[in-house]
Amino acid sequence: MKKIKQIGLIALLAILSLSNKSYAHCEIPCGIYEDTLRVELIKEHIVTIEKSMKMIIKLSAEETLNYNQIVRWVNNKEEHANKLQEIVSQYFLHQRIKPIEPENKETYEKYVSHLSLLHELLVYSMKAKQTTDLSYIKKLNISIEEFEEEYFHTHKH
Repeated sequence: MKKIKQIGLIALLAILSLSNKSYAHCEIPCGIYEDTLRVELIKEHIVTIEKSMKMIIKLSAEETLNYNQIVRWVNNKEEHANKLQEIVSQYFLHQRIKPIEPENKETYEKYVSHLSLLHELLVYSMKAKQTTDLSYIKKLNISIEEFEEEYFHTHKH
């Protein structure tokens, strides 16, 4: 009987380890995640999106098109834009930026500014998925820099 339980436990662990879905955060206020790291990850995703755009442009201009490579770069661009959106939405909007009542004017203005900058990041990353227009990279960089400055200047983390 003990051997059957051990085999069952091993089988269960094997099944769980084969799961291809994982989540970066459980939305429990555990406090183990760092805001600065999330911002750095967003910046890294922007750099990757930019490189993907440049490679798509370059490969699309070649005389003989390598569709496989173009598709791979398009997929890469899409994946990193999605990851950027995930951090903005799941981490900052759902967990870090708390609703503020309009009565406290100064705090409320900071709250609205944070929301606006995060919304810009979401919209510009969506636009980056739709095109290879590098102006959206510039807009993403400006938005994350402004958010970083304001968030850390006015926030405890």
